[in-house]
Amino acid sequence: MPNSHQNCPLCDAKEIEALPDYQRVQLNKCITCNFIFCKSIPSDQELEDYYSSEYELTEFFSPITVKRYEEILDGFEHLKKTNNLLDIGSGSAFFAEIANKRGWKVFGTELTDETIQKAEQKGIKMSKGKLEDIQFESNFFDLIVCIEVIEHVSFPKTFVREIHKSLRPGGAVYVTTPNFDSLLRRRLKEQYDVIAYPNHLCYFTAKTLKSLFSSNGFSKSSLVTNGISRTRVKTSTGKSNQAFVSETSDDEILRHRIEKKWCLRTLKNTANWFLSLFRLGDSIKATFIKD
Repeated sequence: MPNSHQNCPLCDAKEIEALPDYQRVQLNKCITCNFIFCKSIPSDQELEDYYSSEYELTEFFSPITVKRYEEILDGFEHLKKTNNLLDIGSGSAFFAEIANKRGWKVFGTELTDETIQKAEQKGIKMSKGKLEDIQFESNFFDLIVCIEVIEHVSFPKTFVREIHKSLRPGGAVYVTTPNFDSLLRRRLKEQYDVIAYPNHLCYFTAKTLKSLFSSNGFSKSSLVTNGISRTRVKTSTGKSNQAFVSETSDDEILRHRIEKKWCLRTLKNTANWFLSLFRLGDSIKATFIKD
């Protein structure tokens, strides 16, 4: 395997250029399709070493996140035929655990023995390795979930093609990923701590994410860009080292305040509407259907 991209990993174009403001992590941009990616390709061993030593699983599971996951799964109940669900990059397996309790037959993937062991303790059938190396059965899943995962892969086209193969016709893939067009990234530039190697290797916008899936056998069902993180501002600028996902983070405290007051919920929904309209939210959340 080469240790750096010579062509765009999204459209294969040869015309790529370095982004001068993002050379700490060697970000490149495709002249043809505008896809942003890290030029360096980490080895499998480098990734396993990183995730084993640097990537800490969170033990905190917000009750608000539980509610959001339940809402997401409510929207996919109509898809149940095989009842098979794949959670790629299960992490702490919170989503997989909720899906399991709702009657889905849940499968998961992870890169390290520790994360696999913790997920298996929750009753999830786990496989170790990259999706394309595991080789699930064709047309096996009703739903594949990719929560904050696709930005971690070096070859997104190969990744999405494997998702397509594993989904049944009419099945759905639910994807979330950081938005490179977000207000925070535009303001903080390379300071933005989402931009990190070898943690994040691909940087999507709404346009490039849609292009990736539509060119590999999917139709867009929904796509929004929403959210803006106060915690992320502080951690990116060195004003705080608080855990991004924790009970005491600024974001979690604010989420609880918003949940308790309808006026704040209305304000949040209005802000998210504008962030999505102009594609400026921190996170892209999208559903694509296999043609």
